[in-house]
Amino acid sequence: MSLTLLTRLADIPASQWDALTPNEQPFLRHAFLNALEESGSVSRASGWLPQHLLWIEDGAPRAALPGYAKSHSMGEYVFDQGWAEACQRAGLPYYPKWLSAVPFSPVSGARLLGDDAAAARLLRALPGFLDAGQLHSAHINFSDRRMHPLLQQDQRWLLRLGCQYHWHNPGYRDFQDFLDTLTSRKRKQLRKERQLVAGQGVEFIWYQGAELSEAQWDFIYTCYANTYRVRGRQPYLTRLFFSLLAERMPAAIRVVIASRQGHTLAMAFSLVDGETFYGRYWGCLEEYNRLHFETCFYQGMEYAIAHGLARFDAGAQGEHKLIRGFEPVLTESWHLLRHPGLHDAVARFLHQERDGIRAWAVEAREALPYRLSTP
Repeated sequence: MSLTLLTRLADIPASQWDALTPNEQPFLRHAFLNALEESGSVSRASGWLPQHLLWIEDGAPRAALPGYAKSHSMGEYVFDQGWAEACQRAGLPYYPKWLSAVPFSPVSGARLLGDDAAAARLLRALPGFLDAGQLHSAHINFSDRRMHPLLQQDQRWLLRLGCQYHWHNPGYRDFQDFLDTLTSRKRKQLRKERQLVAGQGVEFIWYQGAELSEAQWDFIYTCYANTYRVRGRQPYLTRLFFSLLAERMPAAIRVVIASRQGHTLAMAFSLVDGETFYGRYWGCLEEYNRLHFETCFYQGMEYAIAHGLARFDAGAQGEHKLIRGFEPVLTESWHLLRHPGLHDAVARFLHQERDGIRAWAVEAREALPYRLSTP
């Protein structure tokens, strides 16, 4: 039995890696993570150095923990920059650190993959890996509940809560069926927003991955990159990533493109599995009133209803989602900080923060637009 470091996902067959993943969620599949690496979206140069961990028994991988050595905290959506700044002021090193997460995507799900017993042994070996690699901390972001009992019993790991907003489809017949569950005022607001977009002559067409041409992918990437450039930032993903993903897992890709009089304006890129619609990236080249809400939310909600998907995960942050029916959902991340003083200070902070996050999740439900209760 041994812990093995994998610095290129291409060095393990896709069939072996995917056999360890617990469900259809696309973000941990070999095709997705390897496309990030081969496209240069994650690399030493980008500050995301692949360092996946495998637990090998009898010559075969029995468990895995995808991960990256990080020289910064960008693209993670669990914000620890304050901890890094405190270390800098105290003259302590914070980077490099090790992170298990889906790069650039705050989606909750499995992190520790494979057989339960082997996965537990891998997790117990992780602190030794940090010591050997001179990594100052480990972070497991947006993990599923499977990891909770394993990590909770080890006092070195600290729990951090977050709050996202997800929309749930209990089996609506159509969008009007959803609107009928809202208060009159909120129902009128959503209708007005959709009518404003339609009144400007904007139309929408849905595509699966295999249906998109390279010219359309150029447009999609231009829109995606523009959301960063208008804020003076560089996009995380490269253009090549989208082509590789379209080639390797096209069935999971959904893109809606907005146009007006034959001229393309905006797009929203999403992924799907058997039960969930994952809204990921959006961008526009021209601004139209309420175009963002229609493209990113209402189109996705309609798609989920039409295709029987039970949940719409629209990503991080965004309290504006509440009045459109997206409910607060708590997320979990775990942090192992090797310096005792930093560990103790962060533990005190997280104890207070967890109380605040839980209170906010309760308070946020008061902003939901449903008449009596959420569906």
